[in-house]
Amino acid sequence: MPMNEQPPWGRKKKPSAPEDILAQIIQAIRDFFEGQGNGKNRKTEGPGVDKTQPDNTRGGALLAAFVVALVILQLGLSAFFTIAPGEVGVVQRFGRYDRTTEPGLHLKIPYIEQLTKVDVERVRKEEFGFRSSGQGQNSRFDRTDYEMESLMLTGDKNVIEMAWIVQYKVSDPVHFLFKVRDVPQAVRDVSEMVIRRLVGNMDFDYVLGNRDALAAAARQELQDELNDLEAGISVFTIQLQDINPPEPVKPAFNEVNEADQDMMRLVNEAEKVYNEIIPKARGSAKQIVEEAHGYAVERVNRARGEVARFQAILKEYQGSEQVTRQRMFLETMEEILPKTERLYIMEEGRNAALPLINLSAPPPQKTEQKTGQQP
Repeated sequence: MPMNEQPPWGRKKKPSAPEDILAQIIQAIRDFFEGQGNGKNRKTEGPGVDKTQPDNTRGGALLAAFVVALVILQLGLSAFFTIAPGEVGVVQRFGRYDRTTEPGLHLKIPYIEQLTKVDVERVRKEEFGFRSSGQGQNSRFDRTDYEMESLMLTGDKNVIEMAWIVQYKVSDPVHFLFKVRDVPQAVRDVSEMVIRRLVGNMDFDYVLGNRDALAAAARQELQDELNDLEAGISVFTIQLQDINPPEPVKPAFNEVNEADQDMMRLVNEAEKVYNEIIPKARGSAKQIVEEAHGYAVERVNRARGEVARFQAILKEYQGSEQVTRQRMFLETMEEILPKTERLYIMEEGRNAALPLINLSAPPPQKTEQKTGQQP
């Protein structure tokens, strides 16, 4: 026999479904109130009494017991609560902060203490200049009606369109719940203020070329401002998505960029030529100067050497005039004769030989003696 079935003897059949139990409760309440309205002057004993009427006292007792049991059950269930991983529970007693609970099963006083769960691990984000819908490959980005968030003025009075994302986590649940009424709106307002102020102090070209520095400075200043507000959050990162000029001025901006690029190209080419010619000219000038210094040192040293040699010869000549003169003559002949092509030796006393010399004749060729085997 199944356990949810009642035997056909000895016991009344009880409802086996919640709907049956609810119907029985409603019927008992109806019978209780109908019995009170119709049985005020009706006697319960004596002849002519309708004994088939329900016992209202018994139905009221059953209803009261059920209500009491329901209240006790509700109190028992509401006294326990569970905090999931990645969450913390903030408990208020009579509306005032009492304690913070960690993940797990905990107990609170029903109707006196109120629980609020805060997710401290989820990365929250705020988008500026666009809104995204969907995730993954099906993500869609909508930029319409968000121009006022992205348009801003740079330090050189150029209009720029910027989109960015702020990601943050809850670091202090108590401050997150009680210090600032609307934390996401505060993040939006403070972030927009910080980004506009930083961009307003920078040139357009600097903003385009220094995204990482701008994002890091904005994240630090945003965190400082939120700490002053005691918002209870930690800024995770600021991601700069797009930095572009507005659509109406994009053609003019592209022309300006092309002109700037041409100018930079010409400047680079000029610097290249400068770096090739100027160092070479400086090297040549330095080489000439060094050669002049070397030549001057050589001439001075040679002159000093000749002076010293002349003084040495003069000293020897003064000591022994005839010998020194003969020696100087012989040394001079040793130096000159090997370089002479023709040599004429005249006997002493003959002065008529000069007309007999054929000065126009070519010098005699030197014969080379070959060494080798004779035929």
